[in-house]
Amino acid sequence: MADSAKKEKAAKKQNKPDFFKGVKAEFKKISWPDKDSLLKQSVAVVCISVVLGAVIAVLDFLMQYGVDFLTSL
Repeated sequence: MADSAKKEKAAKKQNKPDFFKGVKAEFKKISWPDKDSLLKQSVAVVCISVVLGAVIAVLDFLMQYGVDFLTSL
């Protein structure tokens, strides 16, 4: 029992460098966007977030007004 536990620990220690080598190899496969594309996508995300936030705020206000109206009846 003790021998198998020692072998498992030794195997785990050997796998850590292999893991990081694999991570490094996978990072080399990634195609990173250029600056222009990154800027356009970032602006689009910010704009959509602002518009969606405004829509949610308007809907929240309308629902609050409707609930207040119904509870005042």
